[in-house]
Amino acid sequence: MNSVLSPTQPFQQEKQEKHLDFHVKKMVGTASRVIVPLGPITAFAARHPWVHMEHQSFEKVARFFKTMGDVDLLPNESMIKKAVDCHEINMEFLEIELQHWLEEQNLPLPKDVAGQYCMAALQVDEPSQDWSSKPEWIHLKKKLTRYTPKMTEKAVVRTYSQLLENEGKTKSATVLNSQMIKWCKLYLDQSQAVWSMPKRKGGFYQSWKNLVQHDPALKPAIRKRLKDMPDEAEQALKEGLLSLEMPYTNMIQYLESHLLALPGWAGMMLWRSQNFSEDKNLLTDYLAVRLSLEWALVQPYLPVTQPKAENKHTLDQLVTNWFHWGNMTFDTWFELSSIEIEARLILSFRFDEIVRQRLWLEAWEKTYEDHLKKMITAHFHHEEKRQMEDSVPNAQFVFCIDVRSEPFRRKLEDSGPFETFGTAGFFGLPIETCKLGSEHRHPSLPVMFQPQIAIKEMTRDSESVSFQQRKGALSATSKTFKGMKHHALASLMLPEVSGPLLALQTLARSFVPRKTGSLIRKARENWLDKPSTELTLSSTGHDDTELPLGFSDQEKVSYVSQALRMMGLTERFSPLVVICGHGSHSTNNPYSSSLDCGACGGASSEFNARVLASLCNLQEVRQALKLEGIHIPEDTIFVAAEHITSTDELRPIYVPELSVKAKKAYNQVRNILPKVREEVSTERIEQLPTIGYNGQHATKETVRFSEDWSEIRPEWGLARNASFIIGKRELTKSCHLEGRAFLHNYDWEKDEGGRILADIIKGPATVTQWINLQYYASTVAPHYYGSGNKTTQTVTSGVGVMQGNSSDLLSGLPWQSVMSSDHDFYHRPLRLLVVIQAPKRFIEKLLKQDPAFQQKVRNGWIRLSSIDEWGNWVHWS
Repeated sequence: MNSVLSPTQPFQQEKQEKHLDFHVKKMVGTASRVIVPLGPITAFAARHPWVHMEHQSFEKVARFFKTMGDVDLLPNESMIKKAVDCHEINMEFLEIELQHWLEEQNLPLPKDVAGQYCMAALQVDEPSQDWSSKPEWIHLKKKLTRYTPKMTEKAVVRTYSQLLENEGKTKSATVLNSQMIKWCKLYLDQSQAVWSMPKRKGGFYQSWKNLVQHDPALKPAIRKRLKDMPDEAEQALKEGLLSLEMPYTNMIQYLESHLLALPGWAGMMLWRSQNFSEDKNLLTDYLAVRLSLEWALVQPYLPVTQPKAENKHTLDQLVTNWFHWGNMTFDTWFELSSIEIEARLILSFRFDEIVRQRLWLEAWEKTYEDHLKKMITAHFHHEEKRQMEDSVPNAQFVFCIDVRSEPFRRKLEDSGPFETFGTAGFFGLPIETCKLGSEHRHPSLPVMFQPQIAIKEMTRDSESVSFQQRKGALSATSKTFKGMKHHALASLMLPEVSGPLLALQTLARSFVPRKTGSLIRKARENWLDKPSTELTLSSTGHDDTELPLGFSDQEKVSYVSQALRMMGLTERFSPLVVICGHGSHSTNNPYSSSLDCGACGGASSEFNARVLASLCNLQEVRQALKLEGIHIPEDTIFVAAEHITSTDELRPIYVPELSVKAKKAYNQVRNILPKVREEVSTERIEQLPTIGYNGQHATKETVRFSEDWSEIRPEWGLARNASFIIGKRELTKSCHLEGRAFLHNYDWEKDEGGRILADIIKGPATVTQWINLQYYASTVAPHYYGSGNKTTQTVTSGVGVMQGNSSDLLSGLPWQSVMSSDHDFYHRPLRLLVVIQAPKRFIEKLLKQDPAFQQKVRNGWIRLSSIDEWGNWVHWS
């Protein structure tokens, strides 16, 4: 096997390999903890960017990213100032958090001296005067030098290409990233390239190795160095590390630095390695390509020395801080004892920018929690008395816990004798869905789980064939148009053929988007004329899927029972029960799936709603449920609907034959829905930046937002989410939660062993935390974890977006999803507050039995509070 090592290196390589016990794949797996899998944008799923780093504290991870790439994971100065100006931070909480921090330091300093210094430092203005120019400084420095606290932090391992570029010796880092972006785009392309990457089936490394020799973008000398690369990626990665003379103790950190150089593309490689068996070694391939290219680029400059750990805080800075924030003078310093001097220097060293930002964040979070606490506890006893245990509402609605459901539920309950429930939007069904006429199968459940059962939408053969033909005709037209665009000769004729029609569509969509969108959608629906369908609910083997097709009899009962218990609907059934999935509609929006159900992997949850409603209507399921103590009346009918969040519409999608009582309730619901929709739209449209809106006809305005292809904010999505409340609906029914709270029904009195609560924490709480931290990351570090400006994005390879034509694959939410303007943020970067209505013993048991959740709370990844049986608010984190 050929080697990239020079003739003077083989003996060194053999000696190192024998001594090191090299496990390349294990090192790659360990290094990958700094990134997360990034799926295609067409199935956008919320990802917690630091999910594999929760064993460390939030502050420690913030320090790591600040040191590695100057990435801020805490709100910056402008955000804090804006929050203070908007009265979102109570200064009393800032003082409380500061006192807690000072107590932990245990320094021999008077409380008032330390407190005044820290409060002054928290005012976010930096020292400006240069005290070192004064003559007294020379004498003071001699006195203080021996008291300087240990300030050296662990050295950061940077890639050699970065180090050399920072020193101005070469543009190796820029060239390396540009090369990786180009090859990743070619390899991962799903739909845009006319020609696919040659020899792609051999894997990323093999395909790159065969083609890089012909890349004119690389100098001949570099291509020559790459000529004799190993045939296997694992060996190439190993030799790359050895050729760079990387010490074994630094190898994992070195791989981390390479992954963090382009975390988006690396994340996509990681996602594919986890989801496609043929790409299981793709991340190793990716790193093998990066390190091989890097070696070829920096070989003339080897060996490269990693910088030693630096003192980030010089003695000059520490003393200047006390001059500026502690109002000290030179005379004061000379009068202090050695213990007092050392204590002041240590405090100045420890109370750095990261600590100050964290304290501001915690005060911000405490202020929000206090507001929520006062709102909920003020209504607690009042609502407990108002419960009507014996009365049955006319209709019951089950919504997703999504924050956008909260305003709709509130308005719906105010409009009549209705009751609403909150549960995870996939309704506990671990299914893979396949709609009629679609070749695409979609896992319809949270991304941390795998589907267990496939459900297909079916119809009679004759109707199915006709529908598929019509749908195929539309698809063929689209493919033909795309093919003509890429054909050398046909592309010359295309403007003549399509120009008039497309020009007319452009004008119509630009000037009358609402009417045009409605017209096009209706024309499409009329042309397709989709027939009535059924679902493959009963097990029929595997069919053409890898998963079992349909549920067994036992699974039907089990999943329905679990779903009803999770949502807290096991008695007092209304004649009409509406299972509400949710999705969104927008035009010309690459991020459309990010507005769909976060619990369903970036898809609408209406399919899950229909499956659950259909199962609940089966007589055999109802009979079996009676044995479990769940008695569903014969005249109770379950229907399914889709809550379209961008237009505030509740659209029926499955309505079986209704009983007399159910039909009466159904008609009542249909009559009040327009009023509810208008009220919700009116409340929501006020939060969206609008031009020319006069405050009337909010429903029409929201439809325009969804149909206008120039609209960068079809809706706010889950922006401003801040809390997850797990408890009875009576707890929050009278509260205006401003669409900021995830709401999950839970009754601890019906959960004797705490199993339901444990399931809520493992599933829905994890999903909400991931959503919360993705919005958080996209707000505090938009250039790194967001996706930049929508207006300058480029959809690439059919898998994601870039800024321009060569950038990292952007992993988070666009600027317009979290900001209301260039300078005003809309989303508040607060870590999720989980509030559980349950006795203290339930919470203690939960923390004891779920170490992962306890770790999240202990290390500051979420915050936890509870409301006990007497209505007392208990803070746990």
